[in-house]
Amino acid sequence: MLLIFLFTPVSLNDVLSVGIIPFLISFIATMARIFLQAVRFYYFVRKFIGKNVSSFWKIIYARLAGEFVTQTTPSYIGGELVRIAFLTKSGVPAGRAAWVTTMEIIADVFVGTILAFIAGFIAIFNGSLLIGLIVISIATPTFGFWFFILAYSAKKNIQLPAFSYNLTRKFVSEDKAKRGINSVNKALDDLCVMSRENFGSLKSVKIFSVGIAITLIAFVFHGFSFLVLTHSVDTTIGLFLSFMATSSSTILGTLPITIGGSGLAEWGLWGYINHLNDVSQIGNIMHDTDQLNVIIAWRIASYYIPLVIMWIALMRLTLKINYSSSSSTSSSSTSTTS
Repeated sequence: MLLIFLFTPVSLNDVLSVGIIPFLISFIATMARIFLQAVRFYYFVRKFIGKNVSSFWKIIYARLAGEFVTQTTPSYIGGELVRIAFLTKSGVPAGRAAWVTTMEIIADVFVGTILAFIAGFIAIFNGSLLIGLIVISIATPTFGFWFFILAYSAKKNIQLPAFSYNLTRKFVSEDKAKRGINSVNKALDDLCVMSRENFGSLKSVKIFSVGIAITLIAFVFHGFSFLVLTHSVDTTIGLFLSFMATSSSTILGTLPITIGGSGLAEWGLWGYINHLNDVSQIGNIMHDTDQLNVIIAWRIASYYIPLVIMWIALMRLTLKINYSSSSSTSSSSTSTTS
């Protein structure tokens, strides 16, 4: 963000010119998207594991905490580990916990890549070959990889490659490396068992369909968070085009180059909107200065401020887990002494 202010003709006053009300609505729309993703996690936990895992708000906090990690790592990865850790701490076997988080990834990837394909083809159809091909070329391997994982796990067990043990031994002792590799392979075995149990069953299809619907609504809120800011300036952009632009931004942010897609998300959005400006059928949507103002305001409202809320959820979750672990250890020591 500092680099953007340093190397572009945009000042803080320019960003604030979008208006407080549109900025707040954009932020609220983003939080609605994040909350919907948390509700989807809760739904998957209840349907795939059971009703006795944890309370509604604890599961919501865990999803928000995981999202903080997701949004602060390259390629949006890492949040799954937080959610798996939360579920295993709640007594869920690692494989079943991994299945739930895998279903979340599949839902996000399926909806995100399909929207990216649509956005890419619309760009190509309207004459912007470069941005369209970039979006499609990024979405294709992402979709292909997770589709392969889902299909392969339904037929065969997935195991860590043989070199992973020797690699792990360079950082930890032989015993720890062996235990760690065995634990991961056991979790992968359980994940594949879950995949075979659920893959193709009518009940699982219904559950996954509901998850897809929730994900799609969440993406609509994502598009709306940008739309409301574009209407703070003289613009003709609609919800669908805003929807396509934010989808392109998301898929470009998955490139493992920067933390949380910083720079990539802004560039993806600017590239798509700039393409729209060149399409004569749509007309002049935003001036160059307005583009930067709105994009930076959107990034602050949809990324930086929600990140603070997700960090608070992460601290609440981890501090509570650490406190519970300390209390259990203390109680065990007291019992042993007695």
